[in-house]
Amino acid sequence: MEGQGATADPQLQHFIEIESQKQRFQQLVHQMTEVCWDKCMDKPGPKLDSRTETCFVNCVERFIDTSQFILNRLEQTQRGRGAFSESMLE
Repeated sequence: MEGQGATADPQLQHFIEIESQKQRFQQLVHQMTEVCWDKCMDKPGPKLDSRTETCFVNCVERFIDTSQFILNRLEQTQRGRGAFSESMLE
């Protein structure tokens, strides 16, 4: 019975992983919306003017680029640490 917690149902683990990804995505969308709204929206009106629309498009693209850059950098750092740890064990 001790090992049951470590070997949870694979379907449950998969479900939890998917739900966690959904939550992270929603947080990212919320954060992006907040940042871009504050940056681009001067005065809310019935329509977006072309300058505001262009600002939103550029803001979202830069936000995505920056997020991707950070994720790639973190992956590189993790791989570097893993290689360093393995070389220390040899």
